[in-house]
Amino acid sequence: MSFQVKEPVLVIGLGGVGSKLAIEAKNALNSDCLVISNDKNDLSSEIPSVHVSTESVVNPSVQLIRGSTYKVADEIKSKISGYSTVVLMSNLAGKAGSAIAPVVSEMCKEADAGLVSFAIMPFKYEKDRIFNSGVSLKRVRENSKCTIVLDNDSLLESNPDLSPKACYEIANSAMMHVVGSLGSSEISNETSILSTSKNGQHIEDSLRDSLKMLYGNAPPNSVKRSMLYVVGGSNIPVGVINSITNLTAGIVNESNSQIDMTSSVEESKVVMLSSIQGMTKFDNYDPLGMIPQEDTLDWSTPDCSIDCELDLYQLE
Repeated sequence: MSFQVKEPVLVIGLGGVGSKLAIEAKNALNSDCLVISNDKNDLSSEIPSVHVSTESVVNPSVQLIRGSTYKVADEIKSKISGYSTVVLMSNLAGKAGSAIAPVVSEMCKEADAGLVSFAIMPFKYEKDRIFNSGVSLKRVRENSKCTIVLDNDSLLESNPDLSPKACYEIANSAMMHVVGSLGSSEISNETSILSTSKNGQHIEDSLRDSLKMLYGNAPPNSVKRSMLYVVGGSNIPVGVINSITNLTAGIVNESNSQIDMTSSVEESKVVMLSSIQGMTKFDNYDPLGMIPQEDTLDWSTPDCSIDCELDLYQLE
């Protein structure tokens, strides 16, 4: 099954990275946009927004931001209502993204809006962020019609010479190529892994790095379908395009491999979107993630901090 984008479309950006991606996606889709963040610096008077206030707490935890999001739930729901498709942009390596994404995705599901979620996962060395990102991704996947995941860590493993800033730029560019094709390309209802390479490579080397990044996230037998976006395809010789198409078809089942010439920019590279069935490495980010949902007592509401205003005195 593939996801069908229906108008009207709303793009929601969460936190700093998500808000920047959402504004780019808004222009690409010619849609409405909403920014949600606990940091007022992420909000703009030109774009509709919702501020998640953590009051006087300067460095709030993920759980506190999430609890504060529920306080503005009615405002968020009113801005989501009326849209047939919601595109959610979130950086699950950041506090705002991992805190707010499960809440907003749950609201979209309750509103019966078709939710397409884009999620960026943290680098391996960001050890304090891995657990929260895994918990958030599991809930976002459960609430979304389709989820597109880009893993910063596997991108860095394929290109160890890159700086974190360069990785962010490559990741953001790859996501925008997929966003721009939402109206014309089919996207699987299953979880999809987004993989790519750095700029300035030969197109076959770009494909090799994209495959390396893909298999860093999931075993080869779990890949069920692959969409190959050839960036700058109009400048690449037809023989080379035919070569990488045949190579991809030999790795992924030929009937499940497609190619899309996405743009006529001078820089050429490959962006792959591969649907996955089964386990990914992200399932190991949450040690309790292996427990089935039906056997989990606290699944209905994600972990959050709330102020109960209980007047309890210390007992000595």
